[in-house]
Amino acid sequence: MAEETRVHLIRHGEVHNPDGILYGRLPGFRLSDTGRAQAVAAADLLAGRDIVAVIASPLQRAQETAAPIAARHNLDIDTDDDLIESANFFEGKPVSPGDGAWRNPRFWWHLRNPFTPSWGEPYDQIAARMATAVSKARARAVGHEVVCVSHQLPVWTARQHLTGNRLWHDPRRRECGVGSVTTLIYDGDCLVDVDYQVPAGG
Repeated sequence: MAEETRVHLIRHGEVHNPDGILYGRLPGFRLSDTGRAQAVAAADLLAGRDIVAVIASPLQRAQETAAPIAARHNLDIDTDDDLIESANFFEGKPVSPGDGAWRNPRFWWHLRNPFTPSWGEPYDQIAARMATAVSKARARAVGHEVVCVSHQLPVWTARQHLTGNRLWHDPRRRECGVGSVTTLIYDGDCLVDVDYQVPAGG
């Protein structure tokens, strides 16, 4: 058995978004009260773990989710741009059921290809940068554990890519709830298992 290293990929907590827009990479979107509780629940889950680094996407909601985890382990938060949310054409547009921007025929061209996808950052590009982020994090934590706070699509794409599964998918079938912890378990350089938990429930 080589040294075991664990990379915890955390999706940020729920965001305060009263207007129901796709916030994407827009600045100023903070956690809701529920989101802050979810961040604390993730910190509680990982409190007894051998965490040696906490790394987060530069976006506010990821930094706020990382904060209680870093505090629990007396660590600073490091920022990695490779963990950022995926780019999306619909950023800043309403996405609430019944009045979503995709119902407008002017935007249908951007929905033409779900396999790339045509409305945003290609899955293979997300996979490549997330694989880089995981590799850098794992190198820092050999024989220990490391936290990376990111976003739903990047976390799910990383999991699919690193486990050898196809990247295109039905977004409704992602196993990546708000505040969830997806743990990549490595034996040396080999990914041997994936664990998934939602510490706050739901």
